[in-house]
Amino acid sequence: MEKEKNIEIHETAFLTSTLRSLNEDLSQDYFAKLWRNTKSDKWIKKYLDLVSSEETNTHCLRNRYFLDTIKKLVDDNDVEVLINFGCGFSMYPFLLDERLIHIEIDKPEIIDYKKSKLMNWQKTNTLPKRNIHFIAVDFSEDYKQDLLTKIFSIKNNKPCFILIEGVLFFLDRKETDMLFDFFNMIQKPGDFIGSVSFQDTLKESLAFRKLMAFLNQIVSKTKESDYQTIADDYYRSQPTYQLIDHQDYFSLSAKYGNVIQLNKEEILNENFYLLKKSNR
Repeated sequence: MEKEKNIEIHETAFLTSTLRSLNEDLSQDYFAKLWRNTKSDKWIKKYLDLVSSEETNTHCLRNRYFLDTIKKLVDDNDVEVLINFGCGFSMYPFLLDERLIHIEIDKPEIIDYKKSKLMNWQKTNTLPKRNIHFIAVDFSEDYKQDLLTKIFSIKNNKPCFILIEGVLFFLDRKETDMLFDFFNMIQKPGDFIGSVSFQDTLKESLAFRKLMAFLNQIVSKTKESDYQTIADDYYRSQPTYQLIDHQDYFSLSAKYGNVIQLNKEEILNENFYLLKKSNR
């Protein structure tokens, strides 16, 4: 495979959006298709062929789970601000109640591109107007204090939901610990975190080996140890948070009537965790 055809890790945001657009009934994301392009369509075909054809529906169900979860919390007046860490090209602002305040956080190249595209689509009425605040962060620098100041200036004391999906896989444990400590600084009791990760046992599966081979072709990181899997106990043992819901691709497939096509060994089973900050 020629080097110039490779993609950067941040470009996987296009792949995620494209996958969500391939089964709108399941994902309930009617705007993801706006991000589709010739390059992402080509990579998606390779990805589904070389890794797992089930990946379309795993990504759609991830979107659906968080969409429905946040919708209910907003309806119950438990959440007024959605803070999306590593937001990529997700389209939650346009799928949720317009009252919600959105803080979208990602690397500068993602934020600059996304902000420009969304503003154009809103101007042409392709998308509805929403209250979105974009924050570009270079996570390789000491970002915490500046980011904390910016977030508090937007959310004030409003109850919030922090969403982190498609990010932890690319971090190490120290970076993850720092991130959860940072979330704790932002949030007050009663606030929520929605997180996505793979369990440790997935590394033994055929699908994971295929994923490693695929990533070895398209990005610079190549070792299994470069990618993080997380045991359930990591979430259960968070000192100031209580794990209140845990789903995976199989439980959500049963809930939403998704027919699973492949055997378990060939599926990248994502796990979805909902945490609520406790009073202790």
